Amino acid sequence: MGVSSTAPHLLRAARGEIVDRPPVWMMRQAGRYMKAYRDLREKYPSFRDRSEIPEVAIEVSLQPWKAFQPDGVILFSDIVTPLPGLGIDMDIAEGKGPIIHSPIRTQAQIDSLHDLDPEAALPFIKTILQALRQEVGNKSTVLGFVGAPWTLAAYAVEGKGSKTYSIIKNLAFSDPEILHQLLTKLADAIAVYARYQIDCGAQVVQMFDSWAGQLSPQDYDTFALPYQRRVFQQVKQTHPDTPLILLVSGSAGVLERMAQSGADIVTVDWTVDMADARARLGKHVKVQGNLDPGVLYASKEFIRDRIYDTVRKAGNWGHILNLGHGVLPDTPEENVAFFFETAKQLSTAALVS
Repeated sequence: MGVSSTAPHLLRAARGEIVDRPPVWMMRQAGRYMKAYRDLREKYPSFRDRSEIPEVAIEVSLQPWKAFQPDGVILFSDIVTPLPGLGIDMDIAEGKGPIIHSPIRTQAQIDSLHDLDPEAALPFIKTILQALRQEVGNKSTVLGFVGAPWTLAAYAVEGKGSKTYSIIKNLAFSDPEILHQLLTKLADAIAVYARYQIDCGAQVVQMFDSWAGQLSPQDYDTFALPYQRRVFQQVKQTHPDTPLILLVSGSAGVLERMAQSGADIVTVDWTVDMADARARLGKHVKVQGNLDPGVLYASKEFIRDRIYDTVRKAGNWGHILNLGHGVLPDTPEENVAFFFETAKQLSTAALVS
């Protein structure tokens, strides 16, 4: 498929075009490390307000764009945002993450869940995404994102984040039928939500299966991978040209499996060397990542060396430069600025030749 050269840089790379440098954005690039965000948080202390009042979410999403001009501008939201639209009541506690008021643990609760109607349940998403597209034009790529079925199920069943995932694993291993029903309903809702984001202006969508790295590989094959596939297949049926990215935290042990999900781009975290990731995934799989966010505490020389190292190892095709996870809240803002400046001055050809 021919793509006009006016398409933004990240979108072209995500579609597999050869570009002169890897596009760059940063997970959690809108957030606590920025003074502008902390100031806004004082005015709007509730995360749901910041992400669901359109003019506030638009402002937050654009703060890093205005400061650093990254190649990707991502919707400011949370992976649990669509859950109330299915009948799962939630809140997001400052610094602690999602809280599910009545964790899903019974057949009756699963039977009471309903289909997601994003237009009715999440009308703010369209307003935000359309505004972002209008603001950045072809100068940047607008990214949408969704949570993956296993990770959303983990929140819904546990009731909050967990260190051991003992409640959902208990359900998975003692009553898998109930969990598979929940995962199926979540997958279908997430596919609807991802398609809605694309229709509203998202040009690339990233799916976060943040907790799938907590599964053994055989359990990943049972409870995570089939449902990642279910989402991606449904999205590809209606939106075949929209690149899809998959992230799994702590993914070293399931990296090859991630490439079987139907995602166009696999996010690599910093526990895998980028050269090893390329070798393990094969030369036809596009990658994103993978600097350790802690690198951004270091000297400029150290940051520069690590960027060069990653880009060299990733090669000159199919790489989106990013951290292996979100930028940490106390990262010096000037180091984030330096990361973006350095990345945007790169010439891949000079580095990898």
